[in-house]
Amino acid sequence: MQEAAAWSRPSPDRTGYRADLGLALLFALASVTTALLYSRTGVYPEPAPLWVCILGLGLATLPLALRRKYPVPVALAVAIGFVICGQFGVPEVLIINMTLFCALYTVGAWERRRALAVWARIGIGVGMISWLVVTLIIASSEEDAFPGFSRSGIFSAFATYAVIQIITNLLYFAGAYFFGERSWRAARSQAQLEAQGRELELERQTSAAQAVALDRLAIARELHDVVAHHVSVMGIQAGAARRSIERDPERAAAALQVVEESAATAVDELRALVGTLRDPAKDASAPSTIGVANLSTLVIESQSSGTPATLIVAGTPRPVPMLIDVALYRVVQEALTNVRKHAGRGAAAEVRLRFGPDAVEVEITDDGVRQGLAPRVAGSGLGLRGMRERIGAVGGTVSAGRRERGGFMVRASVPSASGASTSSASGSANIGPLPALAHAALTPHPERLA
Repeated sequence: MQEAAAWSRPSPDRTGYRADLGLALLFALASVTTALLYSRTGVYPEPAPLWVCILGLGLATLPLALRRKYPVPVALAVAIGFVICGQFGVPEVLIINMTLFCALYTVGAWERRRALAVWARIGIGVGMISWLVVTLIIASSEEDAFPGFSRSGIFSAFATYAVIQIITNLLYFAGAYFFGERSWRAARSQAQLEAQGRELELERQTSAAQAVALDRLAIARELHDVVAHHVSVMGIQAGAARRSIERDPERAAAALQVVEESAATAVDELRALVGTLRDPAKDASAPSTIGVANLSTLVIESQSSGTPATLIVAGTPRPVPMLIDVALYRVVQEALTNVRKHAGRGAAAEVRLRFGPDAVEVEITDDGVRQGLAPRVAGSGLGLRGMRERIGAVGGTVSAGRRERGGFMVRASVPSASGASTSSASGSANIGPLPALAHAALTPHPERLA
């Protein structure tokens, strides 16, 4: 209600004012024409002088050129012109009734001060009807007025005529009031709808910008996971090949083979990512080629790059929703990459995959830097942030920090209830037997989720 009361109808533009001027001139021309026609009929035996006709018709028509700029003053001027025409016998009835109605309608439709609009119409209406009643009373005592109309009795012909005139004028002013108010409310409703439309459009643009930002963030995470992991492997193996190419060519060749395989894998994953970006519908339902079933491959790559790693699986493997499957895989991939980059030479990693009754969890730990070696290199923190965003998107949590006995630990846990809610939309990854590793890399363990 407060917004409705505060709303103010905007003024028309130049085209609107030109239209009002044209309407006023059209009414003025029409009133002159009808006045000449009425004079010809002889209905007015003693018409008003010419200057009175010009004054009355001018006031009743020409002010309408400013009707939407000054509604109340225009209505008062038109009402005065109407009274002059009626009181002094200007031979015109049709057009001046139309102009008065238009002026009163404009007050209701365009006057911004609503209280003034209400009282101005009521005042003009009461004044005009009072003038009509007084005129009828005076006419009732004049025998020459309305000849042939009986004046005897309450329901005489003249009394009936007077009642009809009063009812007609009441309907006339009530109609002008009603249609003016209706126009004002319709304009206010239209303005509110347009404002809501602008707000919705702004929200749509904001949502679109947020969606683009989220997509860019997801792409950045994927690129970070793919590039950081494989490039770190290639960098370590390339360095090992450079140092051993003269002393141990076979070892150098093996390291270069790892570089070649990592490069090929990185290219394949990047090609798949770019293909998804080009045609999302094409790959939306395609099964993911990575997941917790491929953790053993990550462990083998870590061992090949010179970082000892062990995979331990606890609990009974079960189907995991695809989004969770990929998220857990990426956490392990990023954590092992961080071990290679920051834990220093000689650090060993341990990957634990736990299937608990209420959650699926991965834990990646390393034993830190051995005594006498270089200290751990500090990272930018983007990797951990990406882990938290990825796991948080599927309803899980990530914790990371230094261990009391040395080294670093990353733990990601996703509740089974969260997985159930996303499985219908994303599909499930069927977790079969994990690929066999060397005995030193895969160690059975009876551990359960605490």
